[in-house]
Amino acid sequence: STTKSGLGHRPWDPGARPPAIVAVVPGHQRILVVSTTAAEAEVRRLRAGLGRDPLVLTAPTAEAGQLVRALGVEPQVEVLLAPVKFPQVDRGHRLDELVRDRALRDRFRDVVVVTDPATATLLLRVLAPDQLPTSATVTLVGLPRGDRPVDYRRAGVSGVVLGLAAGVAEPLAPLLVLPAAAALVGLGLLLPEPWRHVGRELLLAATISLAVLLVVVASSARFPGGW
Repeated sequence: STTKSGLGHRPWDPGARPPAIVAVVPGHQRILVVSTTAAEAEVRRLRAGLGRDPLVLTAPTAEAGQLVRALGVEPQVEVLLAPVKFPQVDRGHRLDELVRDRALRDRFRDVVVVTDPATATLLLRVLAPDQLPTSATVTLVGLPRGDRPVDYRRAGVSGVVLGLAAGVAEPLAPLLVLPAAAALVGLGLLLPEPWRHVGRELLLAATISLAVLLVVVASSARFPGGW
């Protein structure tokens, strides 16, 4: 079964690496560490709960390959995840660096790590040191990630288009209806975390559209002298 836990109670050191937490929390990227001993029912539940286009890191073993095929996702094979009889002293830290490096390339994708039980345990001891050891075959870890960045180019283009559309629609509707509608929708989208970046883009687009609208109105026949 998938394990979940709360935040640890250790004091946070600003100079240290942000700790992983075992929970589904807004603003955290999901890392699922899966043992090759996972049962078929657990794999089905895992597949049903994955987000769009997950990144799957797998050990180069037949057991890991069989489990990944059941997930129906194209994996990325990592030699470092292969089981070893005599692990080096820094193996856990190397595994942690591997997973974090792959996860940070796209903080908004689910990451699935499929490996043998011993390697999975070693990885979790470093990746999620605040989690108590368990015998679960699927462990969920959350890595802090922050909000999705705003696409300023898209917001700028949308603002220009919205401002021009408001200027053209002016005889049929009040000038500020379209910018105001965009701003209201943007404010509403600031509440749900997955759509927060879209809300910020809409607010920025609404602001830009007002500037464009002022230029359109000032350049119209209503103001023959322009500015």
